[in-house]
Amino acid sequence: MRIVIHPAVEAVRLAALEAASPETEWVNAEDAAAARAAVADADGFIGKITPELLEHATRLRWVQAFTASLEHYMFPELVTHPCTLTNVRGLFGDVIADQVMGYVLCFARNLHTYVRRQLEHHYEPVGGEAARVSHATGPGTVNAMDRGTIYLPDATLGVFGYGAIGSEIGRRAAAFGMTVRGVDRFPDGKTLPDGSAVEGLERLTDLLAASDFVVIAAPHTPETARLFDASLLAHIRSTAYLINIGRGAIVVLDDLVAALRAGRLAGAALDVYEVEPLPATHPLWDFPNVILTPHTAGYSPVIAGRHLATIVENVRRFTKGEPLINVVNKSLWF
Repeated sequence: MRIVIHPAVEAVRLAALEAASPETEWVNAEDAAAARAAVADADGFIGKITPELLEHATRLRWVQAFTASLEHYMFPELVTHPCTLTNVRGLFGDVIADQVMGYVLCFARNLHTYVRRQLEHHYEPVGGEAARVSHATGPGTVNAMDRGTIYLPDATLGVFGYGAIGSEIGRRAAAFGMTVRGVDRFPDGKTLPDGSAVEGLERLTDLLAASDFVVIAAPHTPETARLFDASLLAHIRSTAYLINIGRGAIVVLDDLVAALRAGRLAGAALDVYEVEPLPATHPLWDFPNVILTPHTAGYSPVIAGRHLATIVENVRRFTKGEPLINVVNKSLWF
């Protein structure tokens, strides 16, 4: 049995893969020419397969992607090829969920505003002078400063894409006392933290209308590309926040900017964008109610180890003839 790796991996990773299947002939291809020569008789391929490499493969049965997202990986010949494709989904749920709750807490407690005021050396509660005056009227008084915060147990968080990442987001939100709702393309068997069922995509607009925080945790697929356009954004209430840690292509940024300018959203937090890096001249940089991070929600020191362990496990399974994990529906890209 032969497995080709391309792009080549470093010695430590190669050793771990070889240890998972010592009887396999391993080709750690340093360049495209070496990969093309080796793939002809390969049974498995780990890395970035291309149309040219796939064309030269005569007995390829398994392709393992290095990534979880596949929008830049898929091509028609791969979709129709009989090989099984697997990815590395399932590594990032807790890490990305932490970042989502960071956004939620910033908006709920106005931390994003106070960071800006700190840079300005400006000491003032959100709500300004009226907040200080009303706060002085005594305990039990509802004041402007209170109106500037969100009490999370009274808030609803809606998740679009209730898979491994979405379910972790829901679990953390529930720990803060939030009501959690979720919709997913494949809702069967999926439940929310309170035990109720995840709903199908036909309930997406209902979820948007009911949520104080809308979180996009779906992959980029032919179905989700530019899904959140002006018509869909219009279903989100004006007091709600949009959070996108899924894929940038899902949200039409021009339409999001228009909604923010018109006050049709309370704010947004984005980690992914239609164009990356986000141009320095883009208007989103200047909104005080927007938090922008540079596609870092999945960053963590634990990810590299999980990534290697997932691929090693699939090597073991493939060489033993066992069912693979993270099998991709190639026509859906996930």
